[in-house]
Amino acid sequence: MITSLQNEKVKQWTKLQKRKDRNKFGKFLIEGFHLIEEAYQSGWRINEIIIEDDVHKPSWFSQYPIINVNKKVMQHITMTETPQGVAAIVEMKELQIDREAKMLLIDAIQDPGNLGTIIRTADAAGFDAVITGSGTVDLYNDKVIRATQGSLFHIPVLSANLVEKIPELQADGFTVLASALENACSFKAVRVPDKIALILGNEGAGVREEIIRQADNSVKIPIYGKAESLNVSIAAGILMYAFVN
Repeated sequence: MITSLQNEKVKQWTKLQKRKDRNKFGKFLIEGFHLIEEAYQSGWRINEIIIEDDVHKPSWFSQYPIINVNKKVMQHITMTETPQGVAAIVEMKELQIDREAKMLLIDAIQDPGNLGTIIRTADAAGFDAVITGSGTVDLYNDKVIRATQGSLFHIPVLSANLVEKIPELQADGFTVLASALENACSFKAVRVPDKIALILGNEGAGVREEIIRQADNSVKIPIYGKAESLNVSIAAGILMYAFVN
């Protein structure tokens, strides 16, 4: 059992709390039985499982190297206040897009809870992929991972330069719609095309103007009360489900 925070393994795991080190090693840490099982069932490569000694482990854990730690070490390497006593190191990978009909483009969304919830909703709504542009929070941020509730392992999430990607999608027959508040029509008035790319923007600034200009149309969700706007993850859910028909 590892009990010291100065252990080399513990130091390696702690490094994965930083984006630059996750990218350097091509690995990230997940915690909790649900996420580990989702990674396992989705075929992602698990390097090792870290578990507190008194925590019951399912039989399939035996397929992987298991490292026992005490509670102090677990609390040190994980980011939640009350960890479940189990974590795993998983290798990064990009899922392949099997079908391209419904794409979600993310322009500089910075709140990890928002991004994770949007990915989870895109998975639930049957979108084929999520493409994140520059300025977007790291996909493997622990709060993003937790907010996806495992959808990270189901739906392809790719990174791209949106200014370059949009013309490629249009050339491939996609209708590109940008979410905007000004000079936009109600999403209810849009005829749903066969191939759609929906763009969502930063929590404060929205979709960048240069990207809005590239889009085929801008859409908005009508506000009937006094709220100025909707949270971006809520708006994402409304729009994605409106466009899956």
